[in-house]
Amino acid sequence: MTSPSLAATATVKDGATLQLANNTFRLDGIDAPAVDQMCIDEHADSWACGVEARDQLAKLVAGKQVRCGDLGPDPSTKKHRIGLCIVEGETVGLGQLMVQKGLALADARGKFKADELAAKNDRRGLWRGCFAAPADFSLWKKDAALVGGACRADRDQQIRAVLFSADPVMPAGCAIKGKYAVRARVTGNVGIYHLQACRSYPGLTNSERWFCSEDDAQAAGFRKAYNCGGKAK
Repeated sequence: MTSPSLAATATVKDGATLQLANNTFRLDGIDAPAVDQMCIDEHADSWACGVEARDQLAKLVAGKQVRCGDLGPDPSTKKHRIGLCIVEGETVGLGQLMVQKGLALADARGKFKADELAAKNDRRGLWRGCFAAPADFSLWKKDAALVGGACRADRDQQIRAVLFSADPVMPAGCAIKGKYAVRARVTGNVGIYHLQACRSYPGLTNSERWFCSEDDAQAAGFRKAYNCGGKAK
């Protein structure tokens, strides 16, 4: 059941997440690349697809009132809600629009699978090149099947080295370092994040992820490094 909707000017966090007043909503029905995710384009060049997805969603909501129906808590992070969000005056929701533009995938429930197939056939957005599904990237599944219109079996290793870089480029304003770590599983996490104030930050030269805020890092399943002054709340 959908709770009463909230309407306000939205602040975009990534290609599937926006903040409305005091609530952070993950768009219902989609899986978009994280801000630090890289993809390969149709010319075999790397491109910041996660930044592009975030920027495209920001363009869709810029200066407009957004209404989000609250579908309940996000199972992946207690601080977020699942939202059925739409720009006031429009007839197509933001999640569906992102899938139509090829900058997000339909999630496992397949609510927007027809839109995804159309984007794939037309090679829009992510589909024009080669990429790891956002869900696989977030779990750092380096051996996952790659998708897109330009994946080449004869360059598979080179492509994976870009998509799962051991030394990724930091997106502007996203200076929190993340590292996948088996020891993080003790606390139910997939990795550890390091703030600039952490003693470990300068020496961590091979961070696998970059986050724009602690909330983003925690939503991705990372915990704060203990040498930052204690556990994350």
